[in-house]
Amino acid sequence: MTFFSILCALLIEQLKPLRADNQVYGGVKSLAVRIETWFNAGEQKNGRMGWILMMSALMLPTWLVYWFFMHYNLVFLAFAWNVLIVYLTLGFRHYSHYFTSIQFALNSGDEPRARTLLAEWTRLDTVGMDSTEITRIAVEKALITTHRNVFGVFFWFLMPLGPAGAVMYRVSEYLSRAWNEPDHMRNEAFGQFAAKAFYWIDWVPVRLTAVAFAVVGNFEDAVYAWRNFANRWTDEARGIILSAGGGAMGVRLGTPNENAPQLLPADAATVDLSESDVDVMPGEEPNVRALQSTVGLVWRALILWMILLLLTSSVAWLR
Repeated sequence: MTFFSILCALLIEQLKPLRADNQVYGGVKSLAVRIETWFNAGEQKNGRMGWILMMSALMLPTWLVYWFFMHYNLVFLAFAWNVLIVYLTLGFRHYSHYFTSIQFALNSGDEPRARTLLAEWTRLDTVGMDSTEITRIAVEKALITTHRNVFGVFFWFLMPLGPAGAVMYRVSEYLSRAWNEPDHMRNEAFGQFAAKAFYWIDWVPVRLTAVAFAVVGNFEDAVYAWRNFANRWTDEARGIILSAGGGAMGVRLGTPNENAPQLLPADAATVDLSESDVDVMPGEEPNVRALQSTVGLVWRALILWMILLLLTSSVAWLR
């Protein structure tokens, strides 16, 4: 049931992507604002209470509905419920139109259009960015978004919590941003627990995503970059995803502070990295081709996850 639930949800999303501003997400955002208003008294314990209430209010009904269907042997309804929850928690196509449009704009030489699209997508100031910087930020955003909207959801959906696990992952990821990133919430104690909770919830999934990128890409360079450059990002999870993803594609991601100032030669895989005294990330500066490489890497990683899930499901069916 798990494999076909994910497969059906992916197919439905390809045919009818869920808008990022849909009513379900809007309801979650409104609830998060209300809980922050009710509980935020400037202390971390208030944030912990608000986080637990928010998660309970969304996870418990999700689990009870699934339990009810399974308890009374309503397998088809349980399957439909799984598909619905995965469809709502996945975000594979939420922002892909931005990435595709940026790729088309850069291919046609329309950098102003690419900058405008990137600003809408990332909420960053893109004035004056050249094509290399636009490409780098688009690739980084795509890798992080894919991990959090797809692979992290997969992992927790496969856990015993089932659909409630998928809800837990997406909501905890949202709260880690909503209660920390806005200007009025930065450096406040209220959001610290949400950030810590998501760090541990995402600890295993982020490493599995990095492994998947390494397996379907340049394994040697991905592992090398992961081991030697991931800690240069202030956000550990971001560092793992971007260093492994960049190494897998042969693309140098991150700002100058996060990378060494030199590049390895194009045939970095043939270099004896253990004997090199130059601490550099393998790869080359991002260019338009890196956008297509990102699409290929993500799809190959997705297929790898689906194959592994099919194999594990087949073993369970044969028992």
